Amino acid sequence: MGEVNESFWRDRAVFVTGGTGLLGSALVQALVAHGANVVALVRDDVPKSLFEPLRSQVTVVRGQLEDYDTLVRAVNEYEVDTVFHLGAQTLVSVANRGPLATFEVNVRGTYNLLEACRVSPLIKAVVVASSDKAYGGHDVLPYDETTPLIGRHPYDVSKSCADLITQAYHHTYGMPVSITRCGNLYGPGDFNWNRIIPGTVRSLLRGERPIIRSDGSYIRDYFFVEDGVQAYLELATSMHAGVGVGEAFNFSNELQVTVLQLVERIRAVMQSSLEPLVKNEARGEILHQYLDASKARGILQWTPKYTLDEGLKITIDWYVKFLSDTSHEARR
Repeated sequence: MGEVNESFWRDRAVFVTGGTGLLGSALVQALVAHGANVVALVRDDVPKSLFEPLRSQVTVVRGQLEDYDTLVRAVNEYEVDTVFHLGAQTLVSVANRGPLATFEVNVRGTYNLLEACRVSPLIKAVVVASSDKAYGGHDVLPYDETTPLIGRHPYDVSKSCADLITQAYHHTYGMPVSITRCGNLYGPGDFNWNRIIPGTVRSLLRGERPIIRSDGSYIRDYFFVEDGVQAYLELATSMHAGVGVGEAFNFSNELQVTVLQLVERIRAVMQSSLEPLVKNEARGEILHQYLDASKARGILQWTPKYTLDEGLKITIDWYVKFLSDTSHEARR
């Protein structure tokens, strides 16, 4: 894995959307540590987010991706030259219940940001977070970057659209964009408890059976957040050197795991005998998804640092401490 060039990021004006999220907060933390001047778009306060301790070290722009004028002001007023677009509605279940809000944020929000960057003469690199969900369902796996984007369900379609729109801005206007397609990110600071890893850890700590919404056979690609941060930083650095511009990259540790197998790994780390409750209620989700990351390895010289078991151990240890501290605070 390449090392992050701290002198490259020092005093560089960087705009991050989605900074209060799992990947966003970890990326902002890394950029701050490397000396970047970070400008973060924040819609809602998320008190427990790992972004909160960083507020005093970044410039916070209040607003949302649906507001084009706010994006133009942020990019121009703070003389941004590098953008990480992570902001999105990321939950499949939320998209299925209310697709319009997801389309507004994920599709309109993306083209608003791209247009704001297009009209700024200072922009040198825009990294746009797509997803493995953008590929939709395919019989031939793993997905590589030539696999067609054929999302069918609301969240998947929103990512397919945003991905294609990003490509259009490069091919039509020559915009310096690159696209990331990652698997299911996990790690410390994810408070979406209906996701399988944080939800399972919390249930086991409470002495409750963890819940699997599907039948447990769905295959997913689980990607540790710190590997994600490194991938984004390396991609943006390469773009400034003219490498990877206009390209899409899969990032993955290329390990295929069923939901049930993942829960078993968590139970093993936590030494729990509690069997999962398999509800088999999931609908409107792709059955099998996993990625080929050979392009990122070849062009960017990127490789993940953490195995799944290593990432899970770090994540579980963090939740154990966090939930213990929260419990103690609540009893005061």
